[in-house]
Amino acid sequence: MRHAEAPGVGDPPNFRLRDCATQRNLDANGREQAQRAGDLLRTMNSPPAAVYSSQWCRCLETARLLEVGPVQELPVLNSFFDRREEQETQIVSLRRFLAGLPADGAPVVLVTHQVVVTALTGVFPASGEAVLLRANGTGNPVIEGRITVEDPK
Repeated sequence: MRHAEAPGVGDPPNFRLRDCATQRNLDANGREQAQRAGDLLRTMNSPPAAVYSSQWCRCLETARLLEVGPVQELPVLNSFFDRREEQETQIVSLRRFLAGLPADGAPVVLVTHQVVVTALTGVFPASGEAVLLRANGTGNPVIEGRITVEDPK
């Protein structure tokens, strides 16, 4: 899932990973979008999900607002928007993580960035959009569909 709406592109030059004040963050619409996405996910799956997130504040906040399970940071979900040279290594690591997921396991939610979703799936997701993947014991899970939350306005 791409993080919910956070106005702008990339991060400011003074960006620091553990300092949300230096990052592009969710706005009120983004927080509402994340909550609506969580409502939708909870109607799809009754057991708690394993939730993994990029270490960026906008992803962590999105993951927490989904309220579908405890959130764990997973660095292979971090953005490489300003570090394209890291893309290949990072996607190989993410594929290794995905290959380790059991095909018949509990739901897993990954909250990340557009560049990661696109590099992994070829899909350019909107803010807050999820690409549904089916774990199959490989680093190339099958795309089952996409989920977007409607703007209530």
